[in-house]
Amino acid sequence: MTVSALAGKSAPKEMLVNVPRLISAYYTESPDPDDPSQGVSFGTSGHRGSSLKNTFNEAHILAVCQATAELRRETGVTGPMFLGMDTHALSEPALRTAVEVFAANDVELMIQDGLGYTPTPVVSHAIIAWNRAHADKADGVIITPSHNPPEDGGIKYNPPEGGPASPEITGRIQKRANELIRGGNKDVRRTPFARALASDTTHPYDYVLPYVRDLANIVDMRAIAGATLRIGVDPMGGSGVAFWEPIADIHGLELHVVNPYVDPTFSFMTLDWDGKIRMDCSSPYAMASLLEHKDAYDVAFGNDTDYDRHGIVTPDGLMNPNAYLAVAARYLMTTRKNWSPDAAVGKTLVSSSIIDRMAAAIGREIYEVPVGFKWFVDGLTSGTLGFGGEESAGASFLRTDGTTWTTDKDGFIMDLLAAEMLAVTGKSPAVHYRELTERFGTPFYERIDAPATAEQKVRLKKLSPADVKAETLAGERVTGRLTTAPGNGAPIDGLKVTTENGWFAARPSGTEDVYKIYAESFQSVAHLRQIQKEAQEIVSATIG
Repeated sequence: MTVSALAGKSAPKEMLVNVPRLISAYYTESPDPDDPSQGVSFGTSGHRGSSLKNTFNEAHILAVCQATAELRRETGVTGPMFLGMDTHALSEPALRTAVEVFAANDVELMIQDGLGYTPTPVVSHAIIAWNRAHADKADGVIITPSHNPPEDGGIKYNPPEGGPASPEITGRIQKRANELIRGGNKDVRRTPFARALASDTTHPYDYVLPYVRDLANIVDMRAIAGATLRIGVDPMGGSGVAFWEPIADIHGLELHVVNPYVDPTFSFMTLDWDGKIRMDCSSPYAMASLLEHKDAYDVAFGNDTDYDRHGIVTPDGLMNPNAYLAVAARYLMTTRKNWSPDAAVGKTLVSSSIIDRMAAAIGREIYEVPVGFKWFVDGLTSGTLGFGGEESAGASFLRTDGTTWTTDKDGFIMDLLAAEMLAVTGKSPAVHYRELTERFGTPFYERIDAPATAEQKVRLKKLSPADVKAETLAGERVTGRLTTAPGNGAPIDGLKVTTENGWFAARPSGTEDVYKIYAESFQSVAHLRQIQKEAQEIVSATIG
């Protein structure tokens, strides 16, 4: 990829989003029902878009919320809905629209007192806590486009399991929402916001303290406090900004919030690799502000806007997400004595194979699934997975007693686990990772894009192992040709080819005329480049 000259630098004022125009477009513009690109489309985690492109307007939220309310009735969900939003500019009006629709559909709503911000993992935690104690099952909706740029909006549904909805559920919501939009949303129930807020079914709820107090049951907060670590936090203007002070106060941490501000233009951000504002806590360019202070802290963290991703900073710098996943999984699997000895390590098939090597060495099974955290929900619910993590810096794990904490990615606990690791072992996660590479080898990992037409992307999604004729990859014998995930047999919507010391996976982009190539070598950068080159040749030979 070509790195922008602006990467890692402060955003010029002329780049900042025009918030009044963004909000005006949300209310005044409507999607063209005959343009598929402007319809409701659920990806790996919800529907996302921008009001400036007619892909995230009030019409979308009216339809999605009505479709969700109907799905709840059809599936017998009678408990409360935990509703949250992040700090993107479009999240505030979308929350108001959602409250109007859900209240009109007699949905019991739990919203943050004072209309504050609510992180994704906190909503998941609230759903699971409710369902553990009540027969009438709760679910949740979070209004967020995750780490996407400031002009974007997003909405996602978490069913009673607490985590991301399955493709079957999101497919039903998507289909019904687009039917409603095509009908002019005339079948959407709605009541004015003030009336909806005052409704008997709408309840103010404190999301902060129950979650913050419960942290002691998943992370060793006493050990962190006892080690008197200097901890730095950059909320990156996200929905977790109001949580860190209570976390520090209740658990006695020496914690400093580097940036305590919320600004819908995200003017405090440094630009990502492509010169765009993006709250990607796994990017050294987006995390440049916190990295400037790395030597002032024993460990520091950044999180994306809805707090389901983590970025771990040590005096050595920002950790690669795959590196921290491997370290976190090993630490948890060797220290959580009340977990089942059979609890597996969950990983996506595009995550680093150093996780596989580590797990084999400590006698734990690997549960490898397609891209998307939804594939870990069942395992985290049953306890058959102790840890589930994906390459894009998202993970969650069980409570210390082996029961479910969240079934969605949780940036808070991944942050605090890094502090626990340092407090208990005296070594930072970066040092732990060096120990892993000394034992298992150093992986060289990268994701690139290659051009593909719409027809080629369709063929890539439908490949079978027999379609791949290559016997070698970068000088090594091919040991696996995968089009379904080994852990659960689900389609990977692409191809993965493995050898003893390397692999690649190819998946079509959902929004661009490219396919993504994830590749890794345990030999060298030159070997990685050869894998990438031959990966494109193999894919071209199979999809034309």
